[in-house]
Amino acid sequence: MEKNNILEVCKKYGDDLIKFTQELVKIRSYSDEEGKIVEAVLNKMKELGYDEAFIDSTGNVIGKIGTGKKIIMFDSHLDTVQVPNPEDWTVPPFEAKIIDNQLYGRGSVDMKSGLAASVYAAAIAKECNLLQGKTIYVTGSVCEEFCDGVNIKMFFEEYNLKPDYVVICEPSDNIITLGHKGKAQILITTHGVSAHGSAPEKGINAVYEMAEIIQRVEAKNKELFEKGNPHGTMVLSDINCVSASLNAVPSECSIYIDRRMILGETEEDVKKEMDAIIEGKRATWQIGTLRHTSWNGAKLVYEPIHAPWKIDRNHELTLACDKSYEETFGAKPEKYDFWDFGTNAVTPVSMGVPTIGFGPGEYKLAHMVDEHCDIDKIKDACKFYACLINNL
Repeated sequence: MEKNNILEVCKKYGDDLIKFTQELVKIRSYSDEEGKIVEAVLNKMKELGYDEAFIDSTGNVIGKIGTGKKIIMFDSHLDTVQVPNPEDWTVPPFEAKIIDNQLYGRGSVDMKSGLAASVYAAAIAKECNLLQGKTIYVTGSVCEEFCDGVNIKMFFEEYNLKPDYVVICEPSDNIITLGHKGKAQILITTHGVSAHGSAPEKGINAVYEMAEIIQRVEAKNKELFEKGNPHGTMVLSDINCVSASLNAVPSECSIYIDRRMILGETEEDVKKEMDAIIEGKRATWQIGTLRHTSWNGAKLVYEPIHAPWKIDRNHELTLACDKSYEETFGAKPEKYDFWDFGTNAVTPVSMGVPTIGFGPGEYKLAHMVDEHCDIDKIKDACKFYACLINNL
C-alpha cells in the first residue's frame, strides 16, 4: 500500500488512540496487579478486529492478526512502578489529564503509550492490507518491572513460538534504539556468629564483616566510572541483617548489588568481580533470584543476569526501521540510541531473534513525579509501527 494511505488511516484513528491511552493510564496497574488493564487491552483488541485476542497462563494479554509465516511481535509491559507520593504530583497520577499536549500520569511514558500505539498499529496494518505472508503478535506483558523477559519467555514456551522479529516498545522518544546494557543483580551474604550484646567479643558481627565489602563495591563503581563513557556501574541497592534480637550480635548480613554492563563486558567478568569483592571475608554471593506471583496466580522466577546486546546497523530489521522512520517523519534518522536500562528484549535476544527498540516518551521521565508523554509522539509511534509492518 502507498505510504500516504497508511498515514491517512493512522490519522483517522489518532483521536481514538489517545483516548485509549488515557483509559490505560487511568487504570492503576502495579506489578502483579494487572488484571484490570489486561481486560481493557483484551476488549480493545477484540473491538479493533484482531483475529485472536486472549490471555495466556502467565497473565499476559496477547493479540494476533494474520496467518503468514513471517512473525513480527510488538511487546510492551502492562505494569508500572508504584506511586509512593501522589501528593507531590502537580497532576494526579491516575487522572490521565492532557495539558499543553502532554498526557500526564503514571505509566504514560513507561509504557502505556507505546502499548496503545502498537495495539492500534496492528489493526491499522490489517485495515491497510499489509499482512500478506505475515503474522503480527502484540503482547501486553506482566511484571516486567521486576522480572525482565520471564513473562514473554513463558508465553513463547506455552505456545511453542519463536518470532522472526521483535520490537520492544519501551520509551525512546521515538528514536530507533539498537540495544541496551546488560544487568546482573547479585546477593552477597556475610556469615557471622551470634552472641549476646553484652559479650560481643564472643561472636562475629556479620554487619562488620560486610562493612569492608561495601567499601569495595563503592571503589569498584568508581573504577568503572573512571574508565570514561560508556561505562558500567555497580551500586548497593538494598541491605539487611539477621539477628536473634536487638540484644544480639547479627549472625548474617546481606546486600543486593545492581551491576550494569556495557558492550564488551560479560557475565564472566561480573562473576570474577564478585569473587574479588568477597575475597578474604566470611561471605558468599549468588545471583539475586526474584520470585513473583502474577495477577492470575502464575509463578515467575527471574534469574537477573543478562549480557548487553546491540543489533547491527545494517541488519534488515534496522534498515526496515530506517525506511519506516523516513516515511513517518519525512527525514532519515539523525541518530540512534542505546538504553541504559533493561527490557523484555533479553528473552528474544537470548533466542537469537533480531530485536530493536522504539517507543514514545522520554525514558528519563519514567518512574518520576509528573511522568508525561507528548500525544503527538504517541500518534507518530503508531505510524512508525504500521509502516514497519509494511516494510518487513
